[in-house]
Amino acid sequence: MAQGLKSEDDPPKVKAEVHEQSISLQTHAQPHAGQMNCTETVSNSKKTTTKVKEEAVDNQALLTSSRKTRRGRLKVEYEEEGAELKREPCDWRTQLSFIREMRSKRDAPVDQMGAEKCYDTEAPPEVRRYQVLISLMLSSQTKDLVTAGAMQRLREHDLCVDAILNMDEETLGKLIYPVGFWRTKVKYIKQATALIQQEFGGDIPDTVEGLMRLPGVGPKMAHLAMDIAWNQVSGIGVDTHVHRISNRLGWTRKQTKTPEETRRALEEWLPRDLWSEINWLLVGFGQQVCLPVGPLCSVCVNQHTCPAAHQCSPSKKLKSSPASPSPQVKGNEGQERPRGNRRKGKAGAPPSGQTS
Repeated sequence: MAQGLKSEDDPPKVKAEVHEQSISLQTHAQPHAGQMNCTETVSNSKKTTTKVKEEAVDNQALLTSSRKTRRGRLKVEYEEEGAELKREPCDWRTQLSFIREMRSKRDAPVDQMGAEKCYDTEAPPEVRRYQVLISLMLSSQTKDLVTAGAMQRLREHDLCVDAILNMDEETLGKLIYPVGFWRTKVKYIKQATALIQQEFGGDIPDTVEGLMRLPGVGPKMAHLAMDIAWNQVSGIGVDTHVHRISNRLGWTRKQTKTPEETRRALEEWLPRDLWSEINWLLVGFGQQVCLPVGPLCSVCVNQHTCPAAHQCSPSKKLKSSPASPSPQVKGNEGQERPRGNRRKGKAGAPPSGQTS
């Protein structure tokens, strides 16, 4: 009986334990109202903080993007100003086409006796390039006819690096005479040839910087040598003709004083594909029409667009005295020919300050 009573008391105990576990689970599943409110407050606070941070980031991004936009517009304005500074001269294309028309016969001295015509076409490439350089060195302040004669005599004596190195200065001087400043050019040719042999392996340098390291070689010769000898356009070869005509036509923003200034001014706006052509065009034009003294404006097709048309050496006329007779005016005009007079009077003598 005792065992039976004990077994009858077991079910209520089990039910009580199950009821307590259910209450415990309900207590954990349903937190206190205060705890719920606290959790919701913290959650809302976090959401508010996050939202404020996101708005701050968005505002910063807007400020940054607006700054970048303003910088971009400033850059464009600067580029437009730079382009305006490099604007092309008025009517230059028409003027150039007229010069091509006047040069169509190609019968100027430069066309027959320029540096492109003075080298031996059958010589090895390095010899041809060396001969081009020598002809350019001789042509400085010398007429093409005189340069061509000197080059012909040098070629008859095997014009190459080894031959010039083995030739004494007296013989070389006799061969190049009467080019302008022939004594100085003898020394320059000997020194440049020795440098070509020692540092460039017997061939002329293939860069403007290398060519200008050679004694007696300036920017004009270097750019022309790159064009003629190496078939590479590195810059405009500006001599006295290109310098004079560019200023007369108004192709420079202001009057330039040296050929190097003219070269930089032309290269600012002239298309690069014209850099090679412009030299021989203007040189021949200057030899035949746009002369240093007494330019033939009446036969020039550009006389209606050229700012200097029909103005024959105005600066020289202003210097003459009003009471001077007419023969003196002719003498002043003759002073515009310093290079020509110097070639004739000083061809056989060293330049001022130069010892023999």
